[in-house]
Amino acid sequence: MKLLIVSLFVLLTGTTPQWELDFTRAKAEAEKSHKLILVNFSGSDWCGPCIKLKKDVFESADFQSFSAERLVLVRADFPRLSKNQLSAEQTARNEALAEKYNHQGKFPFTVLLDASGKIFQEWDGYPKSLTIASMTEQIQSKMPVDK
Repeated sequence: MKLLIVSLFVLLTGTTPQWELDFTRAKAEAEKSHKLILVNFSGSDWCGPCIKLKKDVFESADFQSFSAERLVLVRADFPRLSKNQLSAEQTARNEALAEKYNHQGKFPFTVLLDASGKIFQEWDGYPKSLTIASMTEQIQSKMPVDK
């Protein structure tokens, strides 16, 4: 029922969860709002599976509704085309985040963390078996139980 209400809110207001670019701010927001953090490592202009995962899953209304009240979303993008290059500051933040959570440089690579940075779940690539339902179910299983 709660998901239905959030879905209606998203549809009526046009509000969608925003992807944070600063992991430090994401951790603070997750701590304050008691949410988990979902970090997506992407090559937005060269990685076919990254582009497909973003379009099929992360931009879907179902995922956006689900994540709105449960997740702080972080995108660590590594574009290659000169027209898409990030600022030196953002590139450094993304590289530091990759050093900690994606040291093998996999793309796409998605990590579910708690507010302290503890890893709960990892998704390597975009396997055919990954659906919005399976991903949200896996995330839901890691959510803290309200006391």
